[in-house]
Amino acid sequence: MFGSLEMAPPDAILGLNVAFRNDTNPNKINLGVGVYKDETGNTPVLECVKKAEQLLLESETSKSYLGIDGLPEYGSLVRKVLFDGTVDDLRAVTLQTPGGTGALRVAGDFLKHKVGASRIWLSNPTWANHNGVFSSAGLAVDSYTYLDSTGLALDFQGMLDSIAQIPAGDVICLHACCHNPSGVDPSPQQWEQIVEVCKDREILPLIDFAYQGFANGLKEDAAALRLFAEKVGEFLVCSSFSKNFGLYCERIGALTIVAEDAAAVTAALSHAKKSVRTNYSNPPKHGGAVVATVLGCDELFSQWDGEVTAMRDRINGLRKLFVDTMAAKNSPVDFSFIQQQRGMFSYSGLNPMQVDQLKNDHSIYIVGSGRINVAGLNSENIQQLCDAILQVL
Repeated sequence: MFGSLEMAPPDAILGLNVAFRNDTNPNKINLGVGVYKDETGNTPVLECVKKAEQLLLESETSKSYLGIDGLPEYGSLVRKVLFDGTVDDLRAVTLQTPGGTGALRVAGDFLKHKVGASRIWLSNPTWANHNGVFSSAGLAVDSYTYLDSTGLALDFQGMLDSIAQIPAGDVICLHACCHNPSGVDPSPQQWEQIVEVCKDREILPLIDFAYQGFANGLKEDAAALRLFAEKVGEFLVCSSFSKNFGLYCERIGALTIVAEDAAAVTAALSHAKKSVRTNYSNPPKHGGAVVATVLGCDELFSQWDGEVTAMRDRINGLRKLFVDTMAAKNSPVDFSFIQQQRGMFSYSGLNPMQVDQLKNDHSIYIVGSGRINVAGLNSENIQQLCDAILQVL
């Protein structure tokens, strides 16, 4: 039976990582996969994480299974950092999940098989894995307008008009901040209008929140969530601590469900737990224990906030360095838009042919859409990258 199978196409992003590893050029540059890197090219373990792990090493007494929804203290601590106390715990529940992707898949299963939703709407463009995750859950996938004709700025009116056509009862996936892949976010005032349209159209929001702290700050980046909590009775948040905790390999995320009242949210939790039980049964412990330890300790939380700020400031500094370097080299293209975008990713404006040239001629790896992981830049490779881009423009 297996002998009749044909090879599946490689993953558009992770497959790029394989090609990078196989490249023998000592000066190769990987700006594809979304991991934060420091100036030396390393993906560091945060100091707050090291301290939390030491505390766990000294205090942990068991490796027994967790409950279906994870560590008991994890959910309330996650909701505190998401909503800053603005959502009553009686109308919200949180399940610990294997990464943000796990949260998205459980949400998809829950929406399709328990809530009865049939379609989810994704921004055009969106994270490459969104379509596959929700399609695998059985949801039909459609898209709403996001970027303008340049592909570099938000088409806000087009976005509103597009959302206004979504049928009541459908689900819309929104990026809370640091839109992946573009780095282009709505303003606070624009978010207010987005919330109102979703409310008026009776669309169910699912908010993907993978980069809290990487746009403007931990509290600032969650502003859209607080707006939805104030204006909309029901919504879901799929969040991740991969990036802002540097816990990529620990696969630690959360699915938070907000409902009108305690009875509704308790029923929702019971059905979401059924989806988990038939998928991975219960989440792994370590990553969640690390996050809960940091979030539950004022000293460690403050240190974490400082480390997230340092990562955000470094990324924003790299954006400025790239823009300034291209301008100094008299680039025929104005790249100042890069400095206006937020988070780890930016749409570069490069087309697929130029992306291929960068890979084949210069051993520089970026996603085919032209998405660049800004966090992969440093003072050592910036000149090489800019010179290569100038050659393919």
